[in-house]
Amino acid sequence: MRIVQELLFIIAFGMAVFLFSTKVRQIRRNILLGRDKDLNDHPDLRWKNLLLLAFGQKKMFRNPLVAVLHFFVYAGFLIINLEILEIILDGILGTHRLFVPVLGSLYPVLISLFEVLAVLVLSGCAIFLVRRNILKLKRFLSKDLNGWPRSDANYILITEIVLMLLFLTMNAADQEMQSRGSEHYIATGHFWISGMFTSLFHGMSDSSVMAVERACWWLHILGILAFLNYLPYSKHLHIVLAFPNAYYASLEPAGEMENMPAVQHEVQLMLQPELAASAPASDTMPKFGAKDVFDLTWKNLLDAYSCTECGRCSAACPANITGKLLSPRKIMMDTRDRLEEVGRNINANKTFTDDGKTLLRDYISEEELRACTTCNACVQECPVSISPLDIILQLRRHLVMEESSAPAEWTGMFSNIENNMAPWKFSMDDRDKWTENM
Repeated sequence: MRIVQELLFIIAFGMAVFLFSTKVRQIRRNILLGRDKDLNDHPDLRWKNLLLLAFGQKKMFRNPLVAVLHFFVYAGFLIINLEILEIILDGILGTHRLFVPVLGSLYPVLISLFEVLAVLVLSGCAIFLVRRNILKLKRFLSKDLNGWPRSDANYILITEIVLMLLFLTMNAADQEMQSRGSEHYIATGHFWISGMFTSLFHGMSDSSVMAVERACWWLHILGILAFLNYLPYSKHLHIVLAFPNAYYASLEPAGEMENMPAVQHEVQLMLQPELAASAPASDTMPKFGAKDVFDLTWKNLLDAYSCTECGRCSAACPANITGKLLSPRKIMMDTRDRLEEVGRNINANKTFTDDGKTLLRDYISEEELRACTTCNACVQECPVSISPLDIILQLRRHLVMEESSAPAEWTGMFSNIENNMAPWKFSMDDRDKWTENM
């Protein structure tokens, strides 16, 4: 019987790892569809960002209560899952609590600390469910989250609660079997939380208590393996990608826009025509801005996969607050949805086959893009240093510079800049005439 259980566990574990690694490779491939961008400068500052923003959740602590709850859920869940190393080895080797002889008296202390964290995770998830579904905070009511995104958040929170309950119940049943001197259950010492609930099993037979412990053990590990494979399809992929995304975050001053060398070159030729003769000829015309995910940088695409859909960006966006169509959160969700669609296309055809769709217009409308004031509030508020603004600017550049599509007010300004070297409708000779009346 034990050999059958070991075999079943190895099959389940192998399938979970295979499916997860396959999806991870697909996500990596999708991200690398973007244009190259070198972000390896100043490693000291980048490691600092990773430690403060990803590990320390610096931006979350602007709201201390929510930050502490989130930290309990995030840190607690990660630390508790260190315990699955023992479960995996027990499952493969057919042992039970393999680390007890190794850790000795330290073992019950570690498990007890894990149980305290489990209670904190459970409490935090319950509070977040209440905030989302009963208190109904405004940023969680947005139509951006209609359908799957709203359900996704609830499913994850409920799953974490169930996994923590299984962990605590498994330990309580284990403690009861230890007290009965069952041969298979090694004496570990008292667990602080689960040890208080062994009385729940006092009236049950040994076989019933053992069945509860084994059922919780299997459901706990299978639930974690299922969670592992659900992660790449969920917004909770940020649990993993927040770290590289914080490391590769922009180090430029907040709000500084990236210049386009091709545009600078054209302006230089306009101002100094004599340079045109010595300029090397180019076989291809440069592309300005972005129309689809292929035109964005790999960092933009990493941003899309790292988005937590928390809505802090949209809650801070002045355009969104005043009722405009723009929602920075939706910009990131649309970019990820388009990228996933492109990925499925590649999976089916081995290479991308034109599907007649683009990120611009099929996912993100001109009205959304033009509502942006480029104030940088969305970037400032994002807990994991995502930049919806960078994607917006690149899409707007395509509209203006590739399609000559701009509002009339912008067109007038562009014409003035071209003719008068300034946004105003005054020639350079007349620009100082206002001083004559002083």
